[in-house]
Amino acid sequence: MPTTSTSEAGVSAQAHNRHDPDAVDAALAASGDAHAFERLYRRHVNRVHSLVRRMMGEDGEEVTQDVLVHAWEKIGTYRGEAAFGTWLHRVAVNLVLGKRQGRKRWRARFTETDDGTLELPARSTVHLAGLDFESAIAALPERSRQVFVLHDVEGYRHEEIATMLGVTAGTSKSQLHYARMALREALG
Repeated sequence: MPTTSTSEAGVSAQAHNRHDPDAVDAALAASGDAHAFERLYRRHVNRVHSLVRRMMGEDGEEVTQDVLVHAWEKIGTYRGEAAFGTWLHRVAVNLVLGKRQGRKRWRARFTETDDGTLELPARSTVHLAGLDFESAIAALPERSRQVFVLHDVEGYRHEEIATMLGVTAGTSKSQLHYARMALREALG
């Protein structure tokens, strides 16, 4: 539940971000105003869902809801130093990356105990011909898809991506190159 007082949230949001159309609603939401958060939700849900779906694939709907619940719980930490949409985008990326890590650990444990039951098919057996762009992105290996979405779709720099994913900028660049080549091949 939000913890910042109305006056603190309002001053912070207005002082640092006078041009953010979400600043007033963010300040009100931080003080516990559910209607203000609902307005923020309506303005941002499609963009958040698009980002999450590109990064997570099929689980996008559920994770989008998780992001927005998490944002409501953490709105008191929003200081207004950046646009609310930027803050929400970062919340989404962090939550998606956390879920991906958790899923990776679960799969590693499950594979060990069940003799490879969840083993993915070899890349060469995945048939990408005829798939649309979204499906082709979803078919990319996890790290390549993350880098592609963060760089080419969301506009992050390699240095920022490296920090987010815990890799070097060079690794980010090579993953992006791999993703682009795979997409070119898949889409003809």
